[in-house]
Amino acid sequence: MRIIIPMAGRGTRLRPHTLTLPKPLIPIAGKPMVQRIVEDLTSGYSGEVEEIAYIIGDFGKEVEQQLTDIAASFGAKASIYYQDKPLGVAHAIGCAAPSLKGNVFLAFSDTLFKADFHFDLNEDGVIWVKKVEDPSSFGMVKTDDQGYITAFVEKSPVFVSDQAIVGLYYVRDGEYLRSEIERLIREDIKDKGEYQITSVLENMKAQGTRFKAAPIEEWLDCGNKQNIIDTNKRMLEIKTTTEQLIAPDAVFENATIIEPCYIGSGARIVNSVVGPHVSVGANTRIENTIVRNSVIQDDAVVQKAILSDAMIGNHVRYTGRFSDVSIGDYSSFSE
Repeated sequence: MRIIIPMAGRGTRLRPHTLTLPKPLIPIAGKPMVQRIVEDLTSGYSGEVEEIAYIIGDFGKEVEQQLTDIAASFGAKASIYYQDKPLGVAHAIGCAAPSLKGNVFLAFSDTLFKADFHFDLNEDGVIWVKKVEDPSSFGMVKTDDQGYITAFVEKSPVFVSDQAIVGLYYVRDGEYLRSEIERLIREDIKDKGEYQITSVLENMKAQGTRFKAAPIEEWLDCGNKQNIIDTNKRMLEIKTTTEQLIAPDAVFENATIIEPCYIGSGARIVNSVVGPHVSVGANTRIENTIVRNSVIQDDAVVQKAILSDAMIGNHVRYTGRFSDVSIGDYSSFSE
């Protein structure tokens, strides 16, 4: 199995946090978003993940090393590809052409999921979907009585279906997928100004490929700051029984922790109340503070604050009374 992850977008809706870190590396319940995606995808797969291919922008060598380390944690080779222009999802996937072979799993990097990812590898393809009320913002599918897809529709202004494509695809024949993407680009077939993956899949279906629709239970968006806060909250609730969320070397002095919370390695909580639904990064210090429903990243110092629905970046120094704050990396604020 090869996992292909397009993640070249700049994450502008999440600025200032994405000025120094691409969105898929922002932590959710203590782990980078992209790592959680791979964990969930492989939870229903008993075979070997040979390779994780990332399609990125110019994010720098440090980010590329982080992605390589994530792949290594799954025993997989990391491949890095670049998308220089935002020409659509099919174009992004096509940038990873050398990795499109054998069984491939395509996964968008800006949403998390709660789903059963067990599936039949012998299917031509599997596409995960979620029922929505408004189809105008999504790629949609129509299915027959057996759950096989009969049509793909890209962001229709009129109702065609309530089954939205969530950005997870399994294709048994990666080489065939690659050839169809190359044909789409070679013949300059665009929809709404971009090379759409739905156009590729529709053409494969027309030539006999059968795609099975698979439902997901929850679709957790990470598109903006409030989405990150909400998804972190839900992920803490989901993982509290399966992961050790509080590091054994975290230090607590006159502190109250209201679970579920993630407390990273080396964190120090002093004279504070933390939780529920708070993630505190590694080596972060929180003193004389009350914080709930927030994400605080690594190596930060938060003092004399009352925080709720806050997102605080790495290496931040914050002292203040504002509760709903969004502060990017290496910032300092003090009243």
